[in-house]
Amino acid sequence: MEPLRPVSRTLLRDQAYDTLRDAIVRGDLAPGSVVKDADLAARLGLSRAPVREALARLGDEGLVETKPQSYTRVTRLVGRVVRDAAAVVRVMHELAARTGVPLLGPEGVRAMREANERFAAAVRSADVEAALRADDALHDVLVRAAGNHALAATVARYTPLLRRVERRLFGDAGRCGSAVLHDRLIEACAAGDTEEAVRVTTEIWRALEQLADDAVEAGQEPMTVSP
Repeated sequence: MEPLRPVSRTLLRDQAYDTLRDAIVRGDLAPGSVVKDADLAARLGLSRAPVREALARLGDEGLVETKPQSYTRVTRLVGRVVRDAAAVVRVMHELAARTGVPLLGPEGVRAMREANERFAAAVRSADVEAALRADDALHDVLVRAAGNHALAATVARYTPLLRRVERRLFGDAGRCGSAVLHDRLIEACAAGDTEEAVRVTTEIWRALEQLADDAVEAGQEPMTVSP
């Protein structure tokens, strides 16, 4: 039997980040709630160091905010912040479509169709989590086809903020998006019609920009990042 190898510090940090990010997106860690690295470390079975590193990264991404010597807390939804993130993500997906469609082969189109089938099934069963996972998988096909690391990193950084808004606003997966719009995007990709793929992509992601206003109207208290 091979001896167990120590888990790297980087891996622990990434595991802590993934777990805390997902908890914030799901609402398990509610907006405005104070989080303490010692408490989180105990709950995760980790030391405080990787948790602190994860919280620092979540702060950079706008999911937590820190006032030195005072508190770290989950950020509340702020319309301006969400609009800014949605605009950036939209532009990145437009670039992914423009760059990726000419490079997308039959396997990529097939992967998009399969993801949309999962998406539609999740919508029918009101499974928000499954719908959002399928939506991410569908759009990730073009992101990967584009082969642009900076693009992929930007999408990965800001998408959790948008998913957080979607989950808080919508009680059922039927509001998570449109399988019909996905069908139009897939058909454009299959036909190699880059311009149509970009147009549909714009339509899909512009809808998310409206969520910022909806969040405020739904009673989300605006809060800026503490100094």
